[in-house]
Amino acid sequence: MADVAKRPKRVRRRRRLSRQQEQRRQLLRAGLVTLGLVILQPLAVLPVVRRWRSRLRPPGALEEKTFLGACIKCGQCVQVCPVQAIVLADMNEGMGTGVPYIDARKQACDFSCDALSCILACPTGALSHDLKAKEEVQAGLAWLARPDACLARQGKGFQGKARGAAFRGRLRYEEVDRWNPIRIRDHPYDREVCDLCVIECPIGDTAIDLVPFVAEDGSRGVTPEVRKGCVGCGVCEMICPPDPPVIVIEARARPGSGLHRQQREDHEPGRGRRRGAGEA
Repeated sequence: MADVAKRPKRVRRRRRLSRQQEQRRQLLRAGLVTLGLVILQPLAVLPVVRRWRSRLRPPGALEEKTFLGACIKCGQCVQVCPVQAIVLADMNEGMGTGVPYIDARKQACDFSCDALSCILACPTGALSHDLKAKEEVQAGLAWLARPDACLARQGKGFQGKARGAAFRGRLRYEEVDRWNPIRIRDHPYDREVCDLCVIECPIGDTAIDLVPFVAEDGSRGVTPEVRKGCVGCGVCEMICPPDPPVIVIEARARPGSGLHRQQREDHEPGRGRRRGAGEA
């Protein structure tokens, strides 16, 4: 029994492949990898096709296709934004990974930098260096997606924290601090009629204001009206108390477009039923 225990185990040697067999194996592996890439590539592209058109880009962004070609995803615009409004697309964006965008509901661009720092930081011109002032930005256009939920249209005021105690968004309040934005939750409101989208707009009444309107039942009230000065910064969407917000930003839309004309018509008396979110 001792001799059996001491007997060394036989090591089974792998049969050595010939050069021709090895080449065939490598060719088969390469073919499987290529097939996998062909199958998976559309899965990477689909999120981009679905989302690129709806993304709100940083101030000064060129036309979408040109912007995507010029942007090198360096993140310089992210680094200099004083309110951290600009973020880079995550991996679920497919080929759009790393492209900068703004989610206005979470954190809008409030132009706290004054000098459009993101444009100055862009090394490629993907954010146009021709823009000199915030009023020249054309990121998108605000519109009333849920007009029936608007507190102003209902004749209601607003008291308290605009987005609740947990909201982390920031905004520059010049009466508090001219240079440093603060948390919105640290600046409670007390408005007889809700007009937060108007009073916090960094552009002013050339972009949005409250105007009279006549409801379907004949009663009179006020409603936000988006004007030609709107640059699509997203502050109105961020500050709007109802959730989902009443007012949202349509990326790349422009004043004077069909969307803008429809908003003007919906505010005029005698136009019939106002359109709500999702209606054509």
